[in-house]
Amino acid sequence: MKNIAVIIAGGVGHRMGQDIPKQFIHVYDKPVLLYTLKNFQNHPQIDAIEVVCIDGWHDVVWAYAKQYGIDKLKWVVSGGETGQESIRNGVYNLMDKCDDDDNVIIHDGIRPLVEPAVITDVIAKCNEYGNGVSSMPYNEQIFVINDEGTTTKYIPRETLRRVVTPQAYKFGKLNWAYHKAFEEKIGIYGSSYTNTMMVELGETLHFAAGSDKNIKLTTKDDLEIFMGYLKRNKETELK
Repeated sequence: MKNIAVIIAGGVGHRMGQDIPKQFIHVYDKPVLLYTLKNFQNHPQIDAIEVVCIDGWHDVVWAYAKQYGIDKLKWVVSGGETGQESIRNGVYNLMDKCDDDDNVIIHDGIRPLVEPAVITDVIAKCNEYGNGVSSMPYNEQIFVINDEGTTTKYIPRETLRRVVTPQAYKFGKLNWAYHKAFEEKIGIYGSSYTNTMMVELGETLHFAAGSDKNIKLTTKDDLEIFMGYLKRNKETELK
C-alpha cells in the first residue's frame, strides 16, 4: 500500500492581483508551491508526489524539484478549466500507477503551512475508514438570512465542521467516484471539491485532524499572514 500526494496547483489566482499564478509567487526567495511540496517530501509516510499544474509551468515545477531536492515528485499533469477537472486529471493519471488500496492525499498547492500531524491523521483515518478529510470546528455563530435581510434562525455551531485539504481517499473509490461524477454530471460544478462530490454521490466522510495554521493563500492579506508565520519561525530558530 502506497501513500500518493496529489498537489493541486492549477489555479490562476486573479484575486491575488499578481502577474503570475499565486502558487509560483516567491516568498523569501522560494515559490509558495515549494513550501507545500517540502511538507510532503519530508513526511516519512509519503511515497510519491504528483503535481497538477497549469500548462506552460511544468518545466518550472521540475526545475524547482531538482533544485530543492523534491525527489518524491514523480508526475506533473496538466490541470483543467475547473478545480474538479484538475483533480480528475490527477486521478486519471494514476490509473495505471496505483492499486485500489493505495491512499491518495489531495492537497491545495496554496496551503503551504500544512503540518505533519495533519497529514499523518488523514492517512490514519483513510486506512481505518476508507477516507479522511481534514476538518476543524466552526467557532462563529451562523444565522440563516431570509428575504427581508433579517433572521429568526441560527445553526448551532456544534453541528458544523470546516473541511479543507489535505483529504485522503482509497484510490479505487476515488477513481470510481470521478468517473461516475463526470459521466453523470454529479458534484462537479461551481465550488464543488472532492469532499462535496463524494457526499453528493452518497459516500460518508470521516473527519480527521485540522489546523487553523493551514491557511489557503487567496488574497494579499493571506500572503502577509504566511510571511508572518515564516518570519516568526526564522526568529525562533535563531534564538
